[in-house]
Amino acid sequence: MTSAQYRIESNHPLSGRWQALPLRTPLVVRNRALAVSLAAKNFRTVQGQEIRVVHEATGEIVFRKEADWPDAD
Repeated sequence: MTSAQYRIESNHPLSGRWQALPLRTPLVVRNRALAVSLAAKNFRTVQGQEIRVVHEATGEIVFRKEADWPDAD
């Protein structure tokens, strides 16, 4: 049986404190907890950005983070 893989993807390039250059392609991780931790804590969000962790085998979104910017009303 193969290991499960989780894809960290976004509608904007991924960037964060441990990533020197923005990633334009999804990051693949073999551990669900690590993938969710990286997505939740490491990557910065910009207005309109969404970061998702997707289980590659099923396509299930196991974590989703949206930029929490206040509305400009």
